[in-house]
Amino acid sequence: MTDAQENRRQVLYWRLLSRLFDHEEQAALESASLAVLQDIGLPPALLDQHAGVDSIVQRHPELAAEIDGVMVPQQQEQRDKAAEVRRAALVSKVLLNVFATGSGTVSAGQLARWQSDAGWLERALGCQPGQLRGGNGTQASGTGTGVGSGTPDLSTLIPQIGPELGALEADLVKRMHLREVLADPALAAQLTPSMSLIEQLLRDKDNLSGVALANAKSLIRRFVDEVAEVLRTQVQKATAGALDRSVPPKRVFRNLDLDRTIWKNLTNWSPEEERLYVDRLYYKHTARKTTPQRLIAVVDQSGSMVDSMVNCTILASIFAGLPKVDVHLIAYDTRALDLTPWVADPFETLLRTQLGGGTDGTVAMALAQPKIAEPRNTVVVWISDFYEWQCEPLFESMAAIHRSGAKFIPVGSVTSAGRGSVNPWFRERFKDLGTPVISGHVRKLVHELKTFLTI
Repeated sequence: MTDAQENRRQVLYWRLLSRLFDHEEQAALESASLAVLQDIGLPPALLDQHAGVDSIVQRHPELAAEIDGVMVPQQQEQRDKAAEVRRAALVSKVLLNVFATGSGTVSAGQLARWQSDAGWLERALGCQPGQLRGGNGTQASGTGTGVGSGTPDLSTLIPQIGPELGALEADLVKRMHLREVLADPALAAQLTPSMSLIEQLLRDKDNLSGVALANAKSLIRRFVDEVAEVLRTQVQKATAGALDRSVPPKRVFRNLDLDRTIWKNLTNWSPEEERLYVDRLYYKHTARKTTPQRLIAVVDQSGSMVDSMVNCTILASIFAGLPKVDVHLIAYDTRALDLTPWVADPFETLLRTQLGGGTDGTVAMALAQPKIAEPRNTVVVWISDFYEWQCEPLFESMAAIHRSGAKFIPVGSVTSAGRGSVNPWFRERFKDLGTPVISGHVRKLVHELKTFLTI
């Protein structure tokens, strides 16, 4: 019986490999896999490449619990080979639906189904929704051999899988007849906003009109609102300035310092009545020390920096809403555009960007330098891959900003994944200058900005 279970598991994984690397269906593997599913009581729909995981779970809701965490390593003293066969069937379905995307034109429904299946892959790996597609997954907890003995521990590949999913999603979006989809409200309603889709919409917005343009704007706004909610939470959780005890605390219940109130009124304790009489209430200070600060964000809007452009635009709008923070936003490729008048509305800001083109940071510097009125109270965030055609003049201008007393923060990427290459020439010089490039998750930039702006 043990050998039979091992053979079943191998059949399912051989089919998985065959379907991933060869689009031609292998009849022998298909019939053998169908027999395995029938023997172990799993629905044959798991072998249907056109069936989404959502539709299967709707018909067989008990499978949802089995798929959740199915690829998380498990520690077992003794192998349960029957359970490994079931895991092999479920893992194969999830991986094939996500990674076997085929070729040809993609419909809005197909894209939505793929995005849903990618969500199931996240659940199978023990990630939070959106965590894996953002490339910021962390290894699931637990130890053991993974999905089965002799198979790789897929949870250790999470950092590599994230970027691959992003590339797959971008390819699917490019294969869509996007303009035709947007012109049909029913099809447009099936689209799930993603960074890849927003990039395509921003690139093609000048070619859209009427219903298609309205649907495109609706998708962009939905995505902006979703990302803004996440980034706003990160800003709120980031380091804040010191408490300002010169400002009297607000006398409201949520600020009541109960421990201090009891301690200060202990002399009013009545042993006979076993009651504490309170003469005075004490409240916690919540006001933070702040000074008027100016934030100048300069963003490279060339083709390789779309993710950064979207995230930085939204971040700028959030910081623009903070008290005593004066935010300026400049976007550039070979030309520079001052987006400061619209910085409070990231949706309107993005609609005014023109993604793509070359890179010439000197034109952006010409707009940024005059905005530095009080260097000590100014932070300049420069977001780019720094592949410039005029390296020396631009770096000298940046070094001059640093020497003036302003805080200069070079950033290589402001993505959810923390990916992005940086010109080694600039990286070494920024390091020598004492302003190393921040190249990582958007949370790093949030922390840097929040700390500076609230000191």
